Amino acid sequence: MTIKVLFFAKIREQLGQSEITIAQQVATVEELRQHLVSQGEPWASALAKSQLLVGVNHQMVALNSAIQAGDEVAFFPPVTGG
Repeated sequence: MTIKVLFFAKIREQLGQSEITIAQQVATVEELRQHLVSQGEPWASALAKSQLLVGVNHQMVALNSAIQAGDEVAFFPPVTGG
């Protein structure tokens, strides 16, 4: 199972990269997040649940959403405006 994972804004800055490709068996976005967080810092801080918005194939989804091989998953920080 290969999944393209994209990182935007502050998350990209914290990780020092904008995308990775992983070959890991994960069924949901949350399983993917947990896999990445298990890599330690800075992954754990950058992908903390309370600071995430997630898109799969250009649609915003919840963390419990299913993912499949070939999907593109994007992690965004919450956006605030003024």
